[in-house]
Amino acid sequence: MFTKSLRNKVTLALGACIIGASAAAADFPMRDVRLIVPWPAGGGADAISRKISNIAEQDLPKSIYVENIAGAVTATGLIQMTNARPDGHTVGVLTYDSVITLPRGQMVPGYSLDNMKPIARITSEADAIVVSKHSGINSFEELIEAAKANPGQIRLGVAPKGSGPYLSAIQLEKLLDVDFNVITYAGSSAAEAEALLSGELDAAISSLGDFSGIIESGDAKGVIELTSVQNLTYTDVPTISSKGYDLQTGSFIVLAAPANTPDEAVATLEAAFKTAYDSAEFQDWLAQVGVTPDWLSSDEVPVWIDDLQTRTFSLMDELGL
Repeated sequence: MFTKSLRNKVTLALGACIIGASAAAADFPMRDVRLIVPWPAGGGADAISRKISNIAEQDLPKSIYVENIAGAVTATGLIQMTNARPDGHTVGVLTYDSVITLPRGQMVPGYSLDNMKPIARITSEADAIVVSKHSGINSFEELIEAAKANPGQIRLGVAPKGSGPYLSAIQLEKLLDVDFNVITYAGSSAAEAEALLSGELDAAISSLGDFSGIIESGDAKGVIELTSVQNLTYTDVPTISSKGYDLQTGSFIVLAAPANTPDEAVATLEAAFKTAYDSAEFQDWLAQVGVTPDWLSSDEVPVWIDDLQTRTFSLMDELGL
């Protein structure tokens, strides 16, 4: 049994904790915010994260710094994020693999979306097929012809099995009645870009934004985008729906914090990132690299994730993946 004196001390201590937590939330951020990108530097997710955080920090009293922690299909970095103190000073970047591949496979102990609190969705990007200049292929039609003429010979690079691009490749083979030599690459799309440059790959699947550098240099060319909406940056890349096929796949960038992060801290971060998202600087930059801005608020992201998982897991069941 507590004595009256001890009860008073406990009450005072709890009150002090509540006041302290409230004051901390009110003063947030009290130090620089760490943004964990769970992919190596140089890929599309890394570039988008760095760009928006550089702008967002202008609306905060502290800086936002990016740390690349790759491994386990994004799980290594995101588990570090969820294990961090839930005070808003550590944020993580989620991509398709974070939301679909890892939960589907349940392959990494300790990884769960339940340990995260969404801040916002920033972008969505359709998958696209990009061909190497070494391949001699210049159009979607030529790619199909080459694949039909050489079954299992056209080298198509994608992210690991279960990823969005991997699913796209399997669906394309069924849709087009072709057989690609599908080669998986761990890590970011930077590895596939290097393989396209060297001629190690004939083609690869990721977003046009991921391959913007080698497309601009002329070392690669986008031949189709797996969507029904024309990309306003890459107007010369047709949509697959314009060719009479129905296939829409792609990835996205979602920001999240550890699950028990105070609502006030999340609201502050969401406001800063929304201001950055709305800025002409960010919107113009996205247009230059061919990435689609696609904001969802912290309240909207969970509903969208539930719907995406339901649809995608159903497709994976159909494909036996």
